[in-house]
Amino acid sequence: MQWEMKWYEFVTSSIPSNFIPRYNNERKTPEEVFIETHSTLLNKGSEWLTKTSQSYSVVAALIATVAFATSTTVPGGVKQDTGIPTLEDKPAFHLFAISSLVALCFSIMALVMFLSILTSRNQEKDFGKDLPRKLLIGLTSLFVSIATVLISFCSGHFFVVQNKLKYVAFAVYAATCLPVTFFAAVQFPLYFDLIHATFRKVPGRSYKATL
Repeated sequence: MQWEMKWYEFVTSSIPSNFIPRYNNERKTPEEVFIETHSTLLNKGSEWLTKTSQSYSVVAALIATVAFATSTTVPGGVKQDTGIPTLEDKPAFHLFAISSLVALCFSIMALVMFLSILTSRNQEKDFGKDLPRKLLIGLTSLFVSIATVLISFCSGHFFVVQNKLKYVAFAVYAATCLPVTFFAAVQFPLYFDLIHATFRKVPGRSYKATL
């Protein structure tokens, strides 16, 4: 639907402006013909976009919940006399604090983007720029929030095993990242297609030319 909308805009911008409001033999304008012929594709695109946004919004909400709980937790506690964190001089503590805050911010941003898609009117013109950009921003924020919440978990958990089992913990951390890496690899084709379709001005072919 995004490509079709880009083709419509590309054609209308390539012809004289006085041709656009004209009627055909059935007394229909080009816009009315476009809406009528793409109603089925619009319904399928809206249904897919709604289901996708619902699934991603659930993941973003879970990450936001975990990130909020993590960002309000201070590993090692604080000094009672000054209120300063006990482990403030440790590099892992700064990594934990920054990554948990980044995870919270980006997970909320992803949640807002997916909710804005769910509440959208899903009209034809929305599929040209508005909805794809919201989905692209939501996916980017979701990937960043997933990565940073894992970093905050690993850096916070490192204080527990830093003296005894830290080498074993590295292997566990790497294994923990595998499901997230697999999830990102599965979603990357959609992600790159969105980038290609969103930032390309001239529409591409929906088929391959054969001789």
